[in-house]
Parts: sequence; C-alpha cells; structure tokens
Amino acid sequence: MKKLFYILFSLILGSCSSVNKNTNEINIYSQRHYNVDEIQYQNFEKLTGIKVNVTKANADELIQRMKNEGENSPADLFITVDVGKLWQGGEMGLFQKFQDESVFANIDPQLLDKNGYWVPVTYRSRVIVYSNERVEKNELSTYEDLSNEKWKGRLLVRSSSNAYNQALMSSLVENLGTENTTKWSEGVVSNFARDPKGSDRDQVKAIAAGQGDIAIVNSYYIGLLLSSLKDEEINAGNAVSVFFPNQADNERGAHINISGLTLTKNAPNRENAIKLIQYLTSIEAQKTYVSNSYEYSVNPDVKPDEIVQSWGEFKKDPVDLNSLGTNRSEAIRIFDKTGWK
Repeated sequence: MKKLFYILFSLILGSCSSVNKNTNEINIYSQRHYNVDEIQYQNFEKLTGIKVNVTKANADELIQRMKNEGENSPADLFITVDVGKLWQGGEMGLFQKFQDESVFANIDPQLLDKNGYWVPVTYRSRVIVYSNERVEKNELSTYEDLSNEKWKGRLLVRSSSNAYNQALMSSLVENLGTENTTKWSEGVVSNFARDPKGSDRDQVKAIAAGQGDIAIVNSYYIGLLLSSLKDEEINAGNAVSVFFPNQADNERGAHINISGLTLTKNAPNRENAIKLIQYLTSIEAQKTYVSNSYEYSVNPDVKPDEIVQSWGEFKKDPVDLNSLGTNRSEAIRIFDKTGWK
C-alpha cells in the first residue's frame, strides 16, 4: 500500500513540475486569428527548430485561463489585438517585464510600452471609410464630426462589445474627457443607419449594398477585402475609400491600436519565447506581416503593402497607448449610458 502511495505521489509531483520543464518549444495563448501568424510560426520553426504550440480563444477567456492556471500555466507568450487587454493582464500580475534593446531598436518609440511589459508587433488605425458614390472626401474631417447630424441615418459601426470600438472610445476619453465623449457618443448613436451588428468587413459590405454611407473600421480590413478571392469582398473594398481622421495641423491624429505580445509571469520556455519576440520584430518578419495582413509595421524602415501605401501617410494620435486600458471601464460606461448596443 505504501509503495502504491509513493508511485501515485511521484506521478502527481511529476505532472505538476513538468509544466516548468524547459523543452524545445513555445506555448502561445493567442487572440489573433490571421493566416499570416501561421506563416510566421512556420518560418520560425524552420529557422530555429523550436516548435510553436498555439492555443486560440478570445482575450478575456485566455486571461481568465492564465489566472486559473496560476504558476502551472503552460503559456509562455500572450498575444492579442488590443493593447487594453495587455494592460489588463499586466494589472492582474499575469506578465513579466521585458527588456531587450535589440528588439526595441527595431520599433517606433511611440509604440513602446512605457511600463515595460508588452511589445508591439503590428499596428492599425481605426479609420473612416466612405462610399465613393454618395460621399465626398471633403465632407469628412474628425472623429468628433461623426456626431454631426449631417450623418443621421448614414453611419455604420459594429457593437460596443467589440474591443476595437472600446479602444477608440477609451482614446476619446483620454483626449476629450468623459463629459465631451459622452455627448459625442450620444450624437453618434443618433446617426446610426442601423443597430450595430457584424464585423468590420460587414460594415463595408453594408456601404456597398447602400445600407449606409460611412463606417468606422480597422484599416487592414480594406486591404483584406481588396486582396480577397471572393468577388463580393473585392467589390465591397472597391466601393469605399479610406479616410484618416483628425489630420489637420492643430489636430491630434488618427487613433491607432497595436497587436502585441508579452511574456507570461512564469513562462516555462522563457528563452525560446524571447527568441520568437526577437524574430517577430525583425525586418524579415515585419515584411511578412505587412504583405499578408495589411497591418502597419512597428519598424519605421518597413514600408506598408502597396494597397496600404495608396491611402497615403497619416499622423498618429500620440496618446499613451496604455490609456486604452486605463480608460476602458469608463468607455464601457459611456457605451451603456448612451445606448450604443
């Protein structure tokens, strides 16, 4: 009986400690859902021989999973498409600080985490797209102008539960304050062409179908539509043009958000994870991102894809990106208060 107990105890102890045993692999918890990621991981595996294991879910589910797993979490890296979630996980003590000057040297300083936890791998702007048939470019100006009654019944956007909209609202709270942002949201809601629904792609398709005239979307979705193999998506992409808001000399610039990653607090394969961070921020990998996902590179020396270049350069809002996390709860309260479904 004692012998049986010892065997069982040894097996349990071994299973508990195995998560901390370094192996020639990396375990990633990722919210990203883009085909380019598989290309990146395959290229990294060929280059290093390190196997990349990916668990995909939405950011909140992955954060809760890491919290529940605690020190026994197998995750080495957490990757998401919203800096607000990176900030949230950091506040919960799930991540460790990262310092590597060889990585930081490849990244626009404006995009770096002032708290030292997360590393951006791409960025995107939340832009206005407009119907080529029913809207003139000179009718557009700023995010603030979207609350103007001239857009009544013409504005399309996805739901308030979407992290991209929550990040935009958080940036407005930072720049305009709660009172002005609440008034803005009230005006925007009154201008909806329909109740918010669908993805960013669906907003563009709705413009093409005549259900609205302008929409708020992430920039890279236009690139994805125009490069699609589906005629419906190509036609939708060709039906609109991209406009970067708040570009005047006295204006702050267009809102951006990053897709980024961070080392988990107890990363069992820390050194391998750092190698992947170094790879994903390299010029080679950055070129792979921009040519496949139509996102912007965090490396100023890597030019956007030709489709993205055709929209022209734009001025970025210089706000501290962590404010997209610190203002998140206030942004959600504004959505609820103003009836943005």
